[in-house]
Amino acid sequence: MSAPIHRYLSLGAGVQSSTLLLLAARGQVPTFDAAIFADTGWEPAPVYAHLRRLEQLAAGAGIPVVRVAAGDIRRDALDPAHRFASMPLFTLGPNGERGVARRQCTGEYKIKPIKAEVRRRLGYPHPARVPAGVIAEMAIGISLDEIGRARDSDVAYMRNTFPLLDLRWRRKDCLAYLTDHGLADTPRSACVGCPFRTDAEWARLRRDDPAGWDDAIAFDAAIRHGSARANAAGQTLRGQFFLHRQRVPLDQVTLRPRTETATDVPGCGPWTCPQLDPPTQAGNDAVATPGPEVRH
Repeated sequence: MSAPIHRYLSLGAGVQSSTLLLLAARGQVPTFDAAIFADTGWEPAPVYAHLRRLEQLAAGAGIPVVRVAAGDIRRDALDPAHRFASMPLFTLGPNGERGVARRQCTGEYKIKPIKAEVRRRLGYPHPARVPAGVIAEMAIGISLDEIGRARDSDVAYMRNTFPLLDLRWRRKDCLAYLTDHGLADTPRSACVGCPFRTDAEWARLRRDDPAGWDDAIAFDAAIRHGSARANAAGQTLRGQFFLHRQRVPLDQVTLRPRTETATDVPGCGPWTCPQLDPPTQAGNDAVATPGPEVRH
């Protein structure tokens, strides 16, 4: 007898994953045993509001939305006692060298807790070995215009699937579908202080979420000279960290918003986080520490 198929959705609460959840709730793609949302603890207010709406929508179709977390990314970054999972902060070296710190936050705060939840649901929490043949399908919201981000899972017990690719849908198709079903205001998923924000998004945060904007400004100032843990240990940052690519304090940035098309700005989902320039060493453990092991 073949093992039952376990189907889950990686829910980032952005456009594509929200579309997949709605499609499943309406019976237009196979349903999911659960939609798993990895909460960094620092999502914008509109994302949490949208997530609550999705939870109600999914409950009506018998799909539980499960929130998992590995901590609070903002609090952890400023805690001298906590290991800093490096964010892709923009760096400015002592001689004007420009770079980007390595990105560990996605693996630590999104992929790792999702894998832990899948293992738990399969009945084999880490460090138990998942037997061969026990597999969970993980649906990921990658649309046709982002096909280059579609990759196989790096663990044997999880098989990535891409229903939007099967439908040949682009992001604009997802937006149209959400609009048709009353979800036109679905936000882009990304942390409040995500360095991947465009100027249009920073301007929107400043306009629509003043508390979030002030929070990002305070965080930007707090990480200027490196992580709290590295500083407490006397590991001086050779340069400075910034949230904005202009590499000036966020409250001094001259924002130059431009009109964004439907395919311009993908969200920062667990397996769909955008890429930036290659990282450069800046002399602080936030940059120099190897990335977290997320294969569990």
